[in-house]
Amino acid sequence: MTEHISVLLIIIPLLAAPLMVIINSPKFSWLVSLGVTLVCTYLAYILMTDIQRGSEVHYAMGGWAPPWGIAYLIDPLNGLVTFIVSLIALSTIIFARKSVEREIDSHVIPLFYAAFLLCFLGLVGICLTGDIFNMFVFLEISSLSSYALIGMGKNRRALTASFHYLILGTLGATFFLLGIGMLLAATGTLNMQDLSMLLPAVENRPLLHTAFALIVVGLALKAAVFPLHLWLPNAYTYAPSTVSIFLSATSTKVALYALIRCLYDVFSFNYMLDSWLPQALLLVGTVAVIYGSWLAIGQSEVKKMLAYSSVAQIGYIVIGIGLLSDAGLRASLVHIFNHALMKGMLFMVAGILVYRLNSTRYQSISGMGKRMPITFGALIIGALSLIGVPGTVGFISKWNLAQAALAQQQWIVVVALLVGSLMAVIYCWKLIEILYFQPATKSRISKVEQGGDSVARMPVGMIVALWSMALLCIYFGFNTELTLQGAQLAVDALFATREVLP
Repeated sequence: MTEHISVLLIIIPLLAAPLMVIINSPKFSWLVSLGVTLVCTYLAYILMTDIQRGSEVHYAMGGWAPPWGIAYLIDPLNGLVTFIVSLIALSTIIFARKSVEREIDSHVIPLFYAAFLLCFLGLVGICLTGDIFNMFVFLEISSLSSYALIGMGKNRRALTASFHYLILGTLGATFFLLGIGMLLAATGTLNMQDLSMLLPAVENRPLLHTAFALIVVGLALKAAVFPLHLWLPNAYTYAPSTVSIFLSATSTKVALYALIRCLYDVFSFNYMLDSWLPQALLLVGTVAVIYGSWLAIGQSEVKKMLAYSSVAQIGYIVIGIGLLSDAGLRASLVHIFNHALMKGMLFMVAGILVYRLNSTRYQSISGMGKRMPITFGALIIGALSLIGVPGTVGFISKWNLAQAALAQQQWIVVVALLVGSLMAVIYCWKLIEILYFQPATKSRISKVEQGGDSVARMPVGMIVALWSMALLCIYFGFNTELTLQGAQLAVDALFATREVLP
């Protein structure tokens, strides 16, 4: 039964998406999306736990054995990432109902949920497939639906952000596809396991070097790795709140997963070690931590601050990959999981501000801390996680990354981690100060039923989703069995055929 779960995770949302368009009912679409994400989260959890207990899952699509057919090969790495994508999708849908009704025109709500499920299945498909061209197909499914989701909001600036994302995303996909074509020309196969066995015989050919560069740059564009991050701030800021929550927590993380998968499962470790990549990743990751944090400090809007913070947080993951060590990669995988939780939760806070105040600008939320204790209590937990305070998920990530950097005596990286955390204190405290220590301004609220200066009540779904994520940020800050041990199993699987690294 377990081997069929990998296919069900694709088929269920694929069948549900057109059904919602046919029925064309906003309430029905939300209920179907909730049911689909709930079932997929349960299936992803079963799949992940079975893999972590030592099971092996191989599935040949259509009965065609690899390398001729498309194979799904599930290991601890994609099992972990698939689970976090499914968990975030479920939390987002629980949050989404009232937010979508407020920010999306009613006649396109069914289309919105259909596009959401297509984006979800695309991201899950990237994680599960063992065929590199199939990975490209799922990457494009998720990207095309993301462009539509971003542009569906009532804010006209979302159209510009979506178009900008489309241009850069298409450029990244083109690079990735060209690299795949060169790998096919060099080896005659698209199966990742097959590629890993055949590429060492042609690793000195210029064609392989070009393919390597194209794949890395293409996926770096999709992952918004500095300096290829220019699409991210506006896409996260002007998209509907539900879209910002889901994409900030999953899209770039899955692209980084795809990069890790290609580097370790397609190209050999020795090939990476002899290339320009490790030094380049350490450089861009270190700069991203400082640059993203610096820009986050200067923002006057919650969503844009969180967007630039994501640039810095992606830098932490890139540094871990660039260290090319067991400990570094484990820290990156842990931060993929942890950052998805805390950034998804923080964008939920921003979504509540849009719902209740119709604004995320600092001047509009001045002095609102005591009037919205439920929302901003969760915000404080998220801010502590971004900083890396002990007892939160952020501390687990940064502590493991700092240990990995110290083991290799990468002192500049260690300093960057410390400075980035101190800068996170500044931009998080700036927001806390505005909320709790500045005088309240008269709230200008639109489309609030009770009118007046009082703030609209927060829907139950938003409360449940927000505090579920907030509590998970604390829970996984203390209980690291799933994250650290799961990441270590994933690293062991990737390095199974390689001698022990320092």
